[in-house]
Amino acid sequence: MSWENNVRKVVPYVAGEQPEGKVIKLNTNEFPYAPSPMVATRIYDLAENEIKDETSMLRKYPNTNSDNLVNALSEVYNVDRDKIFVGVGSDDVLALSFLTFFNSDKPVLFPDITYSFYDVWASLFKIPFEIQPLKDDFTINKEDYFKTNGGIIIPNPNAPTGIMESREMFEEILKKNPDSVVIVDEAYVDFGADSMLPLIDKYDNLLVVQTFSKSRALAGLRIGVAFGNTKLISFLKDVKYSFNSYTINYPAIEIATAACRDTDYWKETVAKVIKTREWTKTKLKELGFEFADSKANFIFASHKTVPAEHIFTALKEKDIYVRFWNKARISNHLRITIGTDAEMEELIKSLKEIIENYA
Repeated sequence: MSWENNVRKVVPYVAGEQPEGKVIKLNTNEFPYAPSPMVATRIYDLAENEIKDETSMLRKYPNTNSDNLVNALSEVYNVDRDKIFVGVGSDDVLALSFLTFFNSDKPVLFPDITYSFYDVWASLFKIPFEIQPLKDDFTINKEDYFKTNGGIIIPNPNAPTGIMESREMFEEILKKNPDSVVIVDEAYVDFGADSMLPLIDKYDNLLVVQTFSKSRALAGLRIGVAFGNTKLISFLKDVKYSFNSYTINYPAIEIATAACRDTDYWKETVAKVIKTREWTKTKLKELGFEFADSKANFIFASHKTVPAEHIFTALKEKDIYVRFWNKARISNHLRITIGTDAEMEELIKSLKEIIENYA
């Protein structure tokens, strides 16, 4: 069929399984607790007062700047409004950032073990790229990013390893690359890592991207945010408005605003996840697992004697889902999302049985 010659063909990103029914789902790094109670309050208010008759805001286009949400982010993070960009999840923000800032014939640089959407976007948008191998301990070799490039993107903490790199390392990379935009993807930063957000006024080539999908328990709502200097954000908005001016819907803006303002609940529940993560580290070590010190809401672990694929399959038979990739360098690792205390206790119990029964 001749028309196929004009089709853009890419190998798509493969998301984690979304099993139905009563399972323990520890495979997609979702938050184990409900969103802020202010979210429910705002939803009820929308249903009762704003979307039921001719006054409904749903019959109108949403605010293109998502002003209510941007105002809340500005207040909570103490960042000027014109240094904030919001989109439909951090994937939307990152994809638009690839389109906006990685526009040269020089390769974009990112780690070989990292978020597997990066090479998909680069291929989709026909952006040249080079992957930079992590060290044996899965940390960044900063010198790999001191060469000619068309842009850099590094998650911190990295996924799927959970490893946090220092602010000092990122400053070195920024200083060595004044002519490239450096994107730090901070999807998991709230679980114990140092954010690069304080550096956006110091480095005009730094873009910091975060999400409401993890620590704010709103993966189903799809809200992402970028912080950067005014010029970076202006360029990002130009591309967004050339693609779709009305990306975030009105209820999502209002619900995310409510969640953003409830900082007490956010801090309380994040602290619970961190506490559970540290308990899980101890129990995994007792069972013979090895892993780097995670600062995310997951642990990337391998067992000393039992293959990861065997554990993955055995857990699945017990309706416990974790993430496994049959890829070079990580084929003997499992990424285990931190769930509730009860879920992690059941995981440890099941792992103990699987390891004891392995022959």
